[in-house]
Order: sequence, then structure tokens, then C-alpha cells
Amino acid sequence: MNWDKLKPNHYFRDPITHIYAQDIFDTKEYDKLYENQNNFDHKTWQEFDTLYRIGFEFKDDFSEIDFNKEIMCLWFFKERADNTRSYVCVNDKKLAYLPNTFLVTKSKNIKFIQKNRKYIRHPFIQIDMINDQWQRLLRKFR
Repeated sequence: MNWDKLKPNHYFRDPITHIYAQDIFDTKEYDKLYENQNNFDHKTWQEFDTLYRIGFEFKDDFSEIDFNKEIMCLWFFKERADNTRSYVCVNDKKLAYLPNTFLVTKSKNIKFIQKNRKYIRHPFIQIDMINDQWQRLLRKFR
């Protein structure tokens, strides 16, 4: 992934260590993936898979988070038509659920909050990240 684009203002220690970053992934590339989110055989997804060689799963809603993962690495694919305010809470810290945004943390205390349940889907990608990779990211900020 494009972890080299992370900056110090993407790193937080309160209330739990986490990374929250928008647009570290090229917007044009993200848009192509977004437009083909229902077709993982599409060329854009195949190129993504070949380039980054990371394990990932596309999820339609936050109720599908796999909490068995060592590190929670979530990439938000918010629906373009969804203009409702919604949040992802990590240890009670509210983070805006915005398109092309990454949340990375070891915390399993993650909840999705939306005031008005207008949209059924709240898509995201859950990326496989191991602790060694997480530690490498954290060293960048220490």
C-alpha cells in the first residue's frame, strides 16, 4: 500500500494508538476500484492485487468486520450518494466515515455510528496486516 505517504498528523495515541488518514491512496485509482467494487475479476482489481500483493476482503457493512485479525486495517469505501454523517468509533473516539480513508489500529473496540440509518451499505475493505508491518509503520512516528 502507499504507507510511505503517511505523515505525522495521521498518527494518534489518544485514546488508543491508531492511524487515520485520508487520500494516501491516489484518488483516480480509488475511483476505479470504487466503480468496480462488485466485480473483483475486473482489470482494475486484478492490477491492484498484482501491484500490492496484500490480502484483503471487501465488506458491505461494518457488522462484517473480522475481529480475529491481528491488526484492524480498514479502508473506507463510503457510497458517493451517502451524504449522511456517520462515524467509526475507536475506544469512543469518533472518526468520520469518509471515502478513501484508512483506519489502522490494534484495538478491537470499533463501532459504527450513524444518526439516520438512510443507507443499508457502509462498505470498506479489510486489509490483512501483521504485527510486524504495524510495528514498521509505528517506527515512522517515534
